Amino acid sequence: MLSVIKVASAASTVSMTTFVIVLVAAVVVTALISAFCTIAYRKKIYESKIGTAEVRSREIIDEALKTAETKKREALLEAKEERIRTQNELEKESKERRAELTRLEKRVLNKEEALDRKLDTLDKKEAGLNAKEDAVAKKKKEIDGLHEKALVELEKISGLTSEQAKDLLLKTVEEDVKIDTAKMIKEMELQAKEEASKKAKEYVVTAIQKCAADHVAETTVSVVQLPSDEMKGRIIGREGRNIRTLETLTGVELIIDDTPEAVVLSGFDPIRREVARIALEKLVIDGRIHPARIEEMVDKAQKEVENIIKEAGEAAVLEVGVHGIHPELVRLLGKMKYRFSYGQNALKHSIEVAHIAGLLAAEIGLDIRMAKRAGLLHDIGKAVDHEMEGSHVQLGAELCRKYKENAIVINAVESHHGDVEPTSLIACIVQAADTISAARPGARRETIETYTNRLKQLEDITNAYRGVDKSFAIQAGREVRVMVVPEQVSDADMVLMARDIAKQIENEMQYPGNIKVNVIRESRVTDYAK
Repeated sequence: MLSVIKVASAASTVSMTTFVIVLVAAVVVTALISAFCTIAYRKKIYESKIGTAEVRSREIIDEALKTAETKKREALLEAKEERIRTQNELEKESKERRAELTRLEKRVLNKEEALDRKLDTLDKKEAGLNAKEDAVAKKKKEIDGLHEKALVELEKISGLTSEQAKDLLLKTVEEDVKIDTAKMIKEMELQAKEEASKKAKEYVVTAIQKCAADHVAETTVSVVQLPSDEMKGRIIGREGRNIRTLETLTGVELIIDDTPEAVVLSGFDPIRREVARIALEKLVIDGRIHPARIEEMVDKAQKEVENIIKEAGEAAVLEVGVHGIHPELVRLLGKMKYRFSYGQNALKHSIEVAHIAGLLAAEIGLDIRMAKRAGLLHDIGKAVDHEMEGSHVQLGAELCRKYKENAIVINAVESHHGDVEPTSLIACIVQAADTISAARPGARRETIETYTNRLKQLEDITNAYRGVDKSFAIQAGREVRVMVVPEQVSDADMVLMARDIAKQIENEMQYPGNIKVNVIRESRVTDYAK
């Protein structure tokens, strides 16, 4: 029983083991089958994806091939078009070059033909010239023979040898050369005068630049003394209103600088400067300086200056003893009280010239009053030369004409600096009186002995020249007039003589200014009616 039980248990154990093995085998088989199925499914999926990718890749490759083929065809077309265009341009350029070469070839051929023709012509001309040279040589021999015969005949006819005829010819040529030389010298002198005038202007400008500062400071500036430097601030005023008002009303610039207790008035018009000076002095004395007070004082100063001018003109007329002068000319004479020329007061100078002219006129028996009148008015243009354009001589003559002055006075005004020729003795007297007055303060005054010696030396120099008839030193030795004998001195000789005399005067004499050499040749023909 026990063995049966053991067998039974052993059988059951065997069966359990087998069952387990079978079960494990079944699980393993199931797992293998499941794994195989999974692998097969995945493989199928992968194969389907791979197939799809291959199809897509083939589509992309096909599309890329098509695109590449299209691009290739387009590039080929463009290259073909470019080649055709380039070929056309090359053909066109080659045609133009061939045409240009053809034209050049034609020109060269034409030039060669023209050159050949010219060479043929030159050959012909050369042959003709050779023939003409031979003919000329023969003619020359004949002419030489005829010339020798003619010289012999001329010597027989004229009674002169060839040497004598040559001397005569040289004299004739010398006269012609002298005339040409005189003309050339005259032209060169004119040119030299023009150049000298330009150079002189440059030198004068340079001199003006050097002395302008001193002259301007001396003649265009007035100084007003102040009681203290505090007054400068009051003259300037709040924000400069006082000084602006004064400058506007008077037309004069006020210079307020570091100069102690002084204000400088600057302006070219001496009348306005005097008005500003008087007005400013009155304001300083009054002490009340404001625009309204400035206008009042300037108005009073203008009236005061006008009265001073009028009184100065009337006093000058009264002092000289001249009557009937137009009131406006009298007022202009008064304005000259404030005009200075080279440090000399213009009004005092005019009065002095009038007195000197009167004395000279009395000595030679001329109209004393007319001489004084002309002397007093000779510089009247200086009263307006800073307001109007022109020299004081021109302006003075215009003023005298405007106010109906005597013709003698007008000529004296015009000619007192030699701008026009004097037409009366009074004009000459005024000219001399003006020179005397201007020379009085300086060193240009000479003694009578020196003056007469210079005149005598001038006449001695000119009288020493051949052909001079008479000579006269005039205008206080400023000019020498040489009268020549017309039969001995020709027109060409006059130019050379004037030049030589001027050079000799420069070398042998000392004199101020210039001396004019005037050579005069006069021819007269006289006949009588019977």
